Amino acid sequence: MEYIIIGLLVIILIVSIITLTKNVNESNITERLGKMETEVIKELGEFKNNLTQNTNNNFSTLNEKIENKLNLINDKVNERLDQNFEKTNKTFTSVLERLSKIDEAQKKIDNLSNDIISLQTVLTDKKTRGIFGEVNLKHIFENVFGPNNNKVYKLQYTLSNGTIADSVLFAPEPLGLIAIDSKFPLENYQAMVDKNNTHREIAEKMFKADMKKHIDAIATKYIIPGETADQAILFLPAEAIFAEVNAYHQDIIDYAYKKRVWLAGPTTLMSTLTTMQIIMKNIERDKYTKVIQNELRLLSEEFKRYKERWDKLSRSIDSVSKDVKDLHTTTDKITKRFNSINQVEMESLTHEEN
Repeated sequence: MEYIIIGLLVIILIVSIITLTKNVNESNITERLGKMETEVIKELGEFKNNLTQNTNNNFSTLNEKIENKLNLINDKVNERLDQNFEKTNKTFTSVLERLSKIDEAQKKIDNLSNDIISLQTVLTDKKTRGIFGEVNLKHIFENVFGPNNNKVYKLQYTLSNGTIADSVLFAPEPLGLIAIDSKFPLENYQAMVDKNNTHREIAEKMFKADMKKHIDAIATKYIIPGETADQAILFLPAEAIFAEVNAYHQDIIDYAYKKRVWLAGPTTLMSTLTTMQIIMKNIERDKYTKVIQNELRLLSEEFKRYKERWDKLSRSIDSVSKDVKDLHTTTDKITKRFNSINQVEMESLTHEEN
């Protein structure tokens, strides 16, 4: 760029020289050319210096701006990297925490699986299933009525025919004693609901036969005229079996109704016992209400006698008050009479002295 400007100046100088040569004498051309050459060289030198200085200043300013921009970009990049690193660190920490929780949950699932396997092993034995049902009954009764509440219920109660009921409830009349026995028909139920079993229909018939057998046993052993209520409860300790019967086996429910045997699962039995508890409390409250009413009646009679005696005393007090008033009047009269007599005697004495 410097060379282009210098070339333009040289061209201008030449044009000026040509123009001047037309207007001046030939004798002054050399002198003027020399002066003009000196001035042009001087101006060219100053222009070159100024151009170099301006260019250097512009490059320095531009370089400074570029450095500032680069520093800002670097700071932004570092800031973003720090933020991303912090987020990544938090995410990694959260992932580690979740992994630890998943590990704990997996351990609990493994323990639960072992417990389920143990429970399945326990429930394969009929005697153990019976104990399981009895324990469930005990927990339900204790949760509703409290432990050892022999006035309301008893466990392992022996009836007059020698049969031992898992539990009995001493319900208020006209119900009376209600026997409750636990039954757990598990094997045929499991075979009936197993979708991989190709003999599910046979298992269903056997399950219904088991249920009707249990219903007949309870109706025969636990309903005794004159001793128990005319109905009893068959307790199914597994909600799944109770739900299965109520949802898909209406014939079993109808058969139980005819035998006066009510089917109950854990939730249903607890609801029934809770309702019975409320009825007992209401009966007890009504009993105390009658006692209170009787006491109020007796108190009313006593208050009536008290009023009669008070009226009699009041009349006596009124009579005595009248007598006192009359006595007071008589006393006033006698007092006045004595005063009059005394006054006469004083007057007599006065006349005698004179």
